[in-house]
Amino acid sequence: MPVLESSHLAEAVAFYGIIVCWWIFGLTFWLRKRPPAAREEKRDGVSLIGLALQAAAYFIVWRFPLQRASFSFGGYTSAAALWGLAFFALALAGVSVWLINSAARHLGKQWGLAARLVEGHALIQDGPYRFVRNPIYTGMFGMLLATGLAAGQWAPLLVAIVLFAIGTTIRIRVEERLLRQAFGTEFDDYARRVPVLIPGIY
Repeated sequence: MPVLESSHLAEAVAFYGIIVCWWIFGLTFWLRKRPPAAREEKRDGVSLIGLALQAAAYFIVWRFPLQRASFSFGGYTSAAALWGLAFFALALAGVSVWLINSAARHLGKQWGLAARLVEGHALIQDGPYRFVRNPIYTGMFGMLLATGLAAGQWAPLLVAIVLFAIGTTIRIRVEERLLRQAFGTEFDDYARRVPVLIPGIY
């Protein structure tokens, strides 16, 4: 198969595969069985600033490829490199979708857009929370990276990563401050055992 034809096919596989991952994420998250609403005991709206920055990062990685006729892998000429990048992006997106939805199921009624504590709030330490303290944000970053890699727009991806990192740091600090206030040394022990976002890195 000519390299150009292989390039177009790899782009198509990555594009439609990641679109499917986004749909699966959205539908399973939207259609999941929701537990009864819990009464909020404490909320910190500052975390919504972080959410806005994360949303801006997603907008950046989607805005540029959607202006093009097709996705581009940044000038790669090797068919093996094209397909390797395509499958890596798809695998990353698939794992990220699983991680986000698994974490949301474990949170149950405690999940929310803004940082908050609800009545009967528990410190979740099982499921994906055994590996990282913020698996939803880990999965969100994975989806950002997978989408940006498939788009092949490296400068926008770097800008998006910086925005996402700032937004995520804001949200994590606010949320973990609430958890530390609620659980004290139990949370401190958990934080010492389990990394914040990426095992072995942070």
